[in-house]
Amino acid sequence: MTSQERNSLMEIIRDLSYEEREVTLASGRKSNFYFDGKQTCLHAQGGLLVGKAFWQEVKAFAGPIHGVGGLTLGADPIATATSIAAALDGASVHAFIIRKEPKGHGTGQWLEGRKNLPAGSRVVIVEDVTTTGGSSMKAVERARSEGLEVVGIVTLVDREEGAREFLEGENSLALRAVFTKSQVVG
Repeated sequence: MTSQERNSLMEIIRDLSYEEREVTLASGRKSNFYFDGKQTCLHAQGGLLVGKAFWQEVKAFAGPIHGVGGLTLGADPIATATSIAAALDGASVHAFIIRKEPKGHGTGQWLEGRKNLPAGSRVVIVEDVTTTGGSSMKAVERARSEGLEVVGIVTLVDREEGAREFLEGENSLALRAVFTKSQVVG
């Protein structure tokens, strides 16, 4: 990813994903600002740049990395874009999706894309935004229960509200952020 592409991605995040308004976050906390990462990830240029940025971060982990994914819905476009960016770079890194509830019919599975990732596969959890790290840990725990080895987490924006300390300190998981709140909005 070039510095120009990185700057373009940051501008798309500022324009489409950042809002100053009262919201309740997934953690239950109240906030006066919000990052809706899906707006950036589902934008044509934004999605392309997200894939490149995440692939760059995923490559920083000790390899091999077999898959990228996380909790539906925020991780879905990121995992797909990252998998495509990896393929364009000559690497085979499969996307996967972790359901919030097990499939209600058929196999009753929690993880989509399972046939591409046998037990022991090394994976990276992807997120659009991290706040406390709680959602990331849910994804980590579910992936581990499916027999996957989680080597780290990558987020589009770290809100800088405790996720790094929780994930790296208490849980010994590396968190890589494409951007932090401070970088995006000061």
